[in-house]
Amino acid sequence: MRLVIARCSVDYAGRLTAHLPSAPRLILVKADGSVSIHADDRAYKPLNWMSPPCTLKEGTGDDAGVWTVINKAGEKLIITMEEVLHDSSYVLGTDPGLIKDGVEAHLQELLADRIETLGEGYTLIRREYMTAIGPVDILCRDADGATVAVELKRRGDIDGVEQLTRYLELLNRDPHLAPVTGVFAAQEIKPQARVLATDRGIRCLVLDYDAMRGIEDDKLRLF
Repeated sequence: MRLVIARCSVDYAGRLTAHLPSAPRLILVKADGSVSIHADDRAYKPLNWMSPPCTLKEGTGDDAGVWTVINKAGEKLIITMEEVLHDSSYVLGTDPGLIKDGVEAHLQELLADRIETLGEGYTLIRREYMTAIGPVDILCRDADGATVAVELKRRGDIDGVEQLTRYLELLNRDPHLAPVTGVFAAQEIKPQARVLATDRGIRCLVLDYDAMRGIEDDKLRLF
């Protein structure tokens, strides 16, 4: 991971345009190729970012101090450095991943055991399907034999949709799995997450934990 603290301005050109005027900011360049720009007053959420796969080109000569990040859709994130205050790189290595709490882990186990909950004819490939950026909760096939990746959360928010999106981008590069579609499953899905998932062609599934354990009517609500 590379950490750069710099006074910079940022311009985004893609499906929409956005401009961040000059200010001191933290720029993170991760090993997966993603680039994100952070301020000191927005908790963990970046001001702007570019998800992988993307390429970073650092300008030289007259363009020295200008970074151009381009994704596969041709969208650009242009960072113009005015003053670099800090620039360092660290090798973090492979992360062991998030250890799920009991309910979330049990949801995964139950859904894998009752994979037909996703739809008639679904079959399980495996739980915790490992990728270069972490494990997919459940990988399965639908009735037509197409691959489906499932991301499970207790409470589904935008970050979970973004996580599943990254998995789908990676899985769809594998000719043995592609095309891969996604299902975002949670006990509760926030409206913003549902809108984002729908926009990206990801199906949302609301899980009833008690029903899955056989405490209530053994059904799931599919939206």
